[in-house]
Amino acid sequence: MNPVILLIEDDPQIRRFLRASLVTQGYDLIEAGTGREGLALAASRVPDVVLLDLGLPDMEGIEVIKQLRGWSGVPIIVLSARGQERDKVANLDAGADDYLTKPFGVGELLARMRVALRKMVPAEEGRQEGQYFLGNIKVDVERRRVWRGREEVHLTPIEYKLLTVLLKNRGKVVTHRQLLKEVWGPSYIEQNPYLRIFILNLRRKLEDDPTRPQHLLTEPGVGYRLRDE
Repeated sequence: MNPVILLIEDDPQIRRFLRASLVTQGYDLIEAGTGREGLALAASRVPDVVLLDLGLPDMEGIEVIKQLRGWSGVPIIVLSARGQERDKVANLDAGADDYLTKPFGVGELLARMRVALRKMVPAEEGRQEGQYFLGNIKVDVERRRVWRGREEVHLTPIEYKLLTVLLKNRGKVVTHRQLLKEVWGPSYIEQNPYLRIFILNLRRKLEDDPTRPQHLLTEPGVGYRLRDE
């Protein structure tokens, strides 16, 4: 069966553009022009991914995210012309999995949809029980050991915890506040310098070229994303 994509968007031109792009790629597309219609379709059709515009005529997109997250774990990718940092952070913190600013390329959207769909598959390609593979990086969660190529990498407890949080959300943008809260605790959510230092240390240990990271990516002003491609 083809993956079912729910598009919640009130702009008819964008809907036509995405309809042509997604259907030719083998996706089944269902469409809603309002937030309430989108929530009803999400409940009745149970889509595999939701593509959500924020500027809906009847309610704010962030409210749609909050209501969906009350009963569904479906991946939500925000498609919005609002490119400011505070908008991205607010919607990701509310439960969105990803955020693309309009205009965006179809290739990038399709890649992020593939990441979202992989998260819904119980047994993922390239993953063994308790193990994760990211290029030449291998993480054995059960044994708490990490390798880069054939060389074992020694991580501090904080570095390892940070890596496992990113692994749990691989492919998804994790905000600074989310990472600080999960790794250091609620009292550290404003301490971004801690996070920058440990991300830099992780890149030095895991990336072939820490100045041009291929796995641990920065989403400027928002957070970090562990590539899942």
